Amino acid sequence: MAPASKADKKAAVDAAAWMFNVVTSVGIIIVNKALMATYSFSFATTLTGMHFATATLMTFVLRWLGYIQAFHLPFPELLKFILFANFSIIGMNVSLMWNSVRFYQRHKVEYLSCSPWCCSLCTVTDVSVTAKGFVAALLAVWSTALQQYMRNIIKDVKNCGGPYRSMASTNRMSGQTSLLQISLVYGHLNFTWKQTHDRCRRLASALTRLGISRSDVVAALAPNIPAMYELHFAVPMAGAVLCPLNIRLDSAMVSVLLSNAEAKLIFVDYQFLNVAKDALKILSEKGIRVPSLVLISESYDSVSGAKIGVSMPEVPEYESLLAEGENGFAVLRPNDEWDPISINYTSGTTSSPKGVVYSHRGAYLNSLAAVLLNEMPSMPVYLWTVPMFHCNGWCLIWGVAAQGGTNICLRNVTAKGIFDSITDHQVTHMGGAPTILNMIINATESERRPLPGKVAVMTGGAPPPAQVLFEMEEQGFGITHAYGQTEVYGPGTVCTWKPEWDSLPLEARAKLRARQGVQHIGMEEIDIKDPVTMQSVPQDGETVGEVMYRGNTVMNGYLNDVKATGEAFEGGWFHSGDLGVMHPDGYIEVKDRSKDIIISGGENISTIEVESVIFSHPAVFEAAVVGRPDDQLGETPCAFVTLKNGCSATGQDIINYCRHRLPHYMVPQTVVFEDLPKTSTGKTQKFVLRDKAKVMGSLSLSH
Repeated sequence: MAPASKADKKAAVDAAAWMFNVVTSVGIIIVNKALMATYSFSFATTLTGMHFATATLMTFVLRWLGYIQAFHLPFPELLKFILFANFSIIGMNVSLMWNSVRFYQRHKVEYLSCSPWCCSLCTVTDVSVTAKGFVAALLAVWSTALQQYMRNIIKDVKNCGGPYRSMASTNRMSGQTSLLQISLVYGHLNFTWKQTHDRCRRLASALTRLGISRSDVVAALAPNIPAMYELHFAVPMAGAVLCPLNIRLDSAMVSVLLSNAEAKLIFVDYQFLNVAKDALKILSEKGIRVPSLVLISESYDSVSGAKIGVSMPEVPEYESLLAEGENGFAVLRPNDEWDPISINYTSGTTSSPKGVVYSHRGAYLNSLAAVLLNEMPSMPVYLWTVPMFHCNGWCLIWGVAAQGGTNICLRNVTAKGIFDSITDHQVTHMGGAPTILNMIINATESERRPLPGKVAVMTGGAPPPAQVLFEMEEQGFGITHAYGQTEVYGPGTVCTWKPEWDSLPLEARAKLRARQGVQHIGMEEIDIKDPVTMQSVPQDGETVGEVMYRGNTVMNGYLNDVKATGEAFEGGWFHSGDLGVMHPDGYIEVKDRSKDIIISGGENISTIEVESVIFSHPAVFEAAVVGRPDDQLGETPCAFVTLKNGCSATGQDIINYCRHRLPHYMVPQTVVFEDLPKTSTGKTQKFVLRDKAKVMGSLSLSH
């Protein structure tokens, strides 16, 4: 057989190149359809479009190289070269697409491949066994360069910076007016925004002098006081990561969290000094590195204005440390918007606390979303009844700063303190869990003061009973119901009010307002899904599924817990652990925590629904329902009830009241009167109540 001519070789190169280009294109189209079924349209289109363009360009390069090789390679060797190079290109694109999807699943952002250099290295390794491997290697490097270049472009476009930019931007908000605006009020102490900005920069400077560097963890154990507010800006300004701790934790738990977070420094308010000292002692005895301590020794009583506190000459003191800092300190910006800004531990209502890692990007977006949720105008007056350590005060620490508002700090939250603050400082906005709302509606006459105007209240943390919302509205408060959890930076959804609901009776409006609603503008998507099939449940208001999120305001992951992070993000969505339904109008309604649902005789009982009915009893102050073991039915509802001061009711009264308002199987069979155990954020610790109900034993046997 005569050797192939150069024209034949070129024709073979053309045919092979175009054949593989078609195969690659068809494959990418199939992958695109699969991606759009699971991920967002923009992500699927961007990713497949990039790889289609890359594959096409590389095919043209391959043809050009093939022409060169056609002049001196035998025809069989030329075909081997073409086939191997094309398969290498296809394999490399598949690897890059796979890594892009994995990066998206992990970070919920539409970047390209998170490790293109690694993929290229794998490609080079695979083809190096051939004499012509260097050609495929060159193609891989060329593709990698394109990938990295486009990735950097996208990163630059998306870079929003850290949330503390809003603090720096107060200098530019509205000239000298905003600088002279009051930023913080605490009793008789107040600061302007210029003073707060200067104090935060000096504190950031002082932190670097203490050896705090980029990515170091700085913990804080303090209530809602000015120092806690300032730390939320100063720590990120120093490039470090803030770890606010729950002030109700005991020494043993504080030591566990400090160890898990690997905190290098801890700021401690004098009120919690003994807790902190005992925690550090536990760490020392276990041979674990002990963080340095800075004492917030002096404060001001929020009522009398008297200067109070303690001193410890052997440890640095907050105000003295701040005075040592430089006012012109150069703020350290994050290297990447996904760098951590804060570690927030879950409240542990159903399990042990886990460290939730917040990014600069997520906190920035959620701060602005929180401002919109609260309908905050410029320069609002915000009363701090939400703990600042809880989800960084639902990210409103940064949000109020962005609006140039005034922060009214309360060390201890009481009904009298709330009404006095609203009247004295013309408060426009506040927030809190239903326990705060309950405190307001049950305030005594001596504690109440007339509201100077309508106060906007954002509530969340636990589903508010309709009766509580009803009474708040009657007293003149404007309620916005938000829903979320620590893993989504606090609020993730909002029950956006519809104008057509205005004409409904108060009780009906309260029930609608108690829904969890739709995702806010910072959250990409929320859905109710079957956790097994990952399919959306029907929007019928009846089919129960799990509440799931995805978007930029979902956590980076759990600190030092890869397994828990993987489980939480299984299937590309964050699993909340809450059970709910989707109504026909797209609003979600949470029925219960998956761990709180009661299964009695095969029937699922929503404890939230039972609690809402009990709350409406005129003598009831608080109520929580858990399952009590039962040998015949598996479980039966057990209600723990706290009565209002001066009111009385028996267990049978509560049971009879429920029988007229609930299906028979949902009526509590047991009623216990006692104060409910709470977390510092106002959530009822149901695991404590479940343990108590378990000790009671089977209801059937007790009869």
